[in-house]
Amino acid sequence: MELKDFFKEHPKVALGFSGGVDSVYLLYAGLKAGADIKAYYVKTAFQPAFELADAVRAAGEMGASLEIIELDALADDKVRMNPPDRCYYCKMRIFSAVAAAALRDGYDVLLDGTNASDDAGDRPGMKAIKELKVLSPLKEAGLTKADVRRLSKEAGLFTWDKPSYACLATRIPAGEEITEDKLARTEKAEEALKSLGFRDFRIRYMGGTGKLQLTATDMEKAFAVRKEIKKALDGLYDGIVIDLEERNGSD
Repeated sequence: MELKDFFKEHPKVALGFSGGVDSVYLLYAGLKAGADIKAYYVKTAFQPAFELADAVRAAGEMGASLEIIELDALADDKVRMNPPDRCYYCKMRIFSAVAAAALRDGYDVLLDGTNASDDAGDRPGMKAIKELKVLSPLKEAGLTKADVRRLSKEAGLFTWDKPSYACLATRIPAGEEITEDKLARTEKAEEALKSLGFRDFRIRYMGGTGKLQLTATDMEKAFAVRKEIKKALDGLYDGIVIDLEERNGSD
């Protein structure tokens, strides 16, 4: 099935919108197909400010309808205590909030940006999406992440080369309580590293220590500017370490 065929079959839809590569392209494709599509961004402490900024910018450039829903994800103990399946409970809360807002607005079909490269496997978040009967058009159309990036570039979308991003909660080890302070420290630290020119990386919160996970491209650079990194992250962690295993993936 091609995306245009999907939107012919589902001409009125709501989209769980993150401001990332996949959801931005899906919003574009829906509008291009003439669908009545409204985007919903759920703002929690798990998303850094730049994600909301990108979502607002993308929707604005396309003239799309966007609603921002504020949600206290940490109010749910099953999310805050960070069990191995935390993502399941978090996704349930987020997409349930989107579904409620969408239904209020007259939309009873809900979409997300899962693509054909995303392996459901035992991923708790994907289980929640399935249980809530959220549709994934990119996956149904067989579009991989590489396809979405290529098509986004052809469409002139600024997100075409945006690095994949997993929420701030993924920086905290399973079993360790998630707090607003840990999330805020992580966001500030990653923004500081971005200001030094790093793009695709993670800073894991390891019992007060910040562990930098970098791509092969950035590994050598990190050692060359280690003093600048230490200064940028000063006061956010008790210590800074660099993971010698090269980063590969979106988590």
